[in-house]
Amino acid sequence: MAERLETESRKLLGRLRDAMAGDDPGQARLDKITHLIANSIGCEVCSIYLFRDEETLELCATEGLNPDSVHQTRMRLGEGLVGRVARSRQVVNTADAPSARGFRYMPETGEEVFSSFLGVPIQRLGESLGVLVVQSKEAREFSADEVYALEVVAMVLAEMAELGAFVGEGAAMGARHSQPAMLRGTVAQEGVAEGHIWLHEPRVVVTNPIADDPHREFERLTEAVEELRVGVDKMLALAADKEQAQVLEAYRMFANSKGWMRRMQEDISNGLSAEAAVEKEQSLARARMGQATDNYLRERLSDLDDLSNRLLRILTGQGADTGAEMPADPILVARNIGPAELLDYGRNLRAIILEAGSVGSHAAIVARALAIPLIVHVDRATLEALNGDHVMVDGEQGIVHLRPDDTVVTAFRDKMAMQAAAVERYASIRDKAAETLCGSVVSLHMNAGLMADLPSLEGSGAEGVGLFRTELQFLVRNQMPKRSELSALYARVLDAAGGKPVVFRTLDIGSDKVLPYMKPNDEPNPALGWRAIRVGLDKPGVMRMQLQALIRAANGRPLTVMFPFVAQYEEYTRAHAEVDKAMEREARLGHVLPEALKVGAMLETPSLAFSPQKFFEEVEFLSIGGNDLKQFFFAADRENERVRRRYDTLNVSFLSFIERIVERCDQTDTPLSFCGEDAGRPVEALCFAAIGLRSLSMRPASIGPVKSLLRRSNLDEVRKVIADARHRGDMSVRPAIMDYLRDQG
Repeated sequence: MAERLETESRKLLGRLRDAMAGDDPGQARLDKITHLIANSIGCEVCSIYLFRDEETLELCATEGLNPDSVHQTRMRLGEGLVGRVARSRQVVNTADAPSARGFRYMPETGEEVFSSFLGVPIQRLGESLGVLVVQSKEAREFSADEVYALEVVAMVLAEMAELGAFVGEGAAMGARHSQPAMLRGTVAQEGVAEGHIWLHEPRVVVTNPIADDPHREFERLTEAVEELRVGVDKMLALAADKEQAQVLEAYRMFANSKGWMRRMQEDISNGLSAEAAVEKEQSLARARMGQATDNYLRERLSDLDDLSNRLLRILTGQGADTGAEMPADPILVARNIGPAELLDYGRNLRAIILEAGSVGSHAAIVARALAIPLIVHVDRATLEALNGDHVMVDGEQGIVHLRPDDTVVTAFRDKMAMQAAAVERYASIRDKAAETLCGSVVSLHMNAGLMADLPSLEGSGAEGVGLFRTELQFLVRNQMPKRSELSALYARVLDAAGGKPVVFRTLDIGSDKVLPYMKPNDEPNPALGWRAIRVGLDKPGVMRMQLQALIRAANGRPLTVMFPFVAQYEEYTRAHAEVDKAMEREARLGHVLPEALKVGAMLETPSLAFSPQKFFEEVEFLSIGGNDLKQFFFAADRENERVRRRYDTLNVSFLSFIERIVERCDQTDTPLSFCGEDAGRPVEALCFAAIGLRSLSMRPASIGPVKSLLRRSNLDEVRKVIADARHRGDMSVRPAIMDYLRDQG
């Protein structure tokens, strides 16, 4: 019986292919397909619903329902049984449709006489394209074989839709990847850019979803899976660390899965090509991945998804190098990307769009270092975008305009022109001090992490490097860098600074920055776990090596070292003792010591602000790490979109806390700066200056806007606005400050 059904399925797919072979327009093809399916399944009704937008389905073809309802019947996502299939991406099979949960009667279709209902999602790689429905008057549930056969057909329909087989009039039958699309995400690096799409991993296109010779397809699949297994085994043999080996072990488990192989063979038996069989299983895995709440399950499904991509590339011969030429203005689109891969692209990229990633990821760190706008959590980016598509990235709002229409293009270019004009204005004050109208001077420094950042030191007007992130050199390698390599790099940084001060932050790893060659720690909350100075004190060998490299790089020049994530006085004294030991050792070895040495700490935890007076007397300088301090102050994870935007930096309680730190540092004459994203936001920077901060460190592009506002402001007046807001009991001073700035023009 199964073999007969499989043969019928192959016959149906063969007929579908024949229907596709002609030059019929899209509507005629859909009409033929519904007729073929209804006859083959033995039902009175077959209908195809396609999405006209993200929330609306449209009846695009039917055999058995009222033909006048085609392109007239529409329903919202989740509405009726069809909408339920589309939302859940699950099959709905019922003998009594009117009694089924979610049923909605559509009188214009004439479907009231049909009792049985079977709806199957039309989806491709996790993207829902529509719903395939069959109905009959006989009250019966469709068999498992019939459901399976219809799923195979739905998969082929999805491939046909991707290849443009159903293009016709109306939004639901518009050409795919041709309409404007606006995608939203999370800003990880600010900035705006216009360019053309460059896919990091080009999408594999299955052009032959239907095959005549299942035995040949079995052979092709078997050969490809064997090649895949050999490749995974080779990668496993070369695994650099335990974590990488664990991922590859999961790959090998899937590659050797009999169930995975059996399901793909069944799909081939039903008439699919080997490529289409792989993609069908991949689509189901992606659909499950989108609904999985368990992180472990999501990771395993992601492993299977990646393995499927590798298998598809073997079968189709479509490697990463498709022969396409990178556009002159590339905007990178990827599911995710590592720091080393991103560095390979370098500053050629205009912007980066990621489906995954986070504001604190390695990729975000590199993007900030390269000053490239980055938006993460952009759902469906790799599904919507094609190589060469025109795209505009608004890294201020977290919006991607894909294939924008003329109205959007005009508005966006106007915005870019205004920003360019502002940059010209900022250039005119580049060499002037950030002196306010009341005579206060604020020192503005830049953040850096790569040699590529250093040219911005001169062009931005920065007075020095307030934070050089040393961990990037560790993150982009597959093994620990040598002391000589680090020393040479740090020396080049000091050379490029041309005598301007550089604050080197020691290795800040852990939390979201895990070294690829370091044993991972399974921590429930890494942000509050074993990271930064805690790692350095527990594993002092790396800290000592880095301190020695810094001392040698200085080669007699002044050296400034800062320890990250210091939570208590004792951690600073232990870290400072390591500096003293390193200096003594270098002196014994006859190396030239720095002519001056300053050792400071980042204040990123509220606890350090309440340290004993002796700490503030001993520490040579402090830098407020605003990003971490804010998340710990408000107990709001900065990686969590649900809470991170809920709390304002200009909240009265947070400003008061920072002001208390300023007061303690003033009492002991301890130099204090503020480092973080908020330092580069002009309004926030103005408020920081008003409460007493006289040194700020930010990304180079922010120095001009911050300096411009400071030079036009009177801190005495701003301080009074803040005081009045406190007195009124305002939760945040932002509304009052914005009113004040508007009044000042």
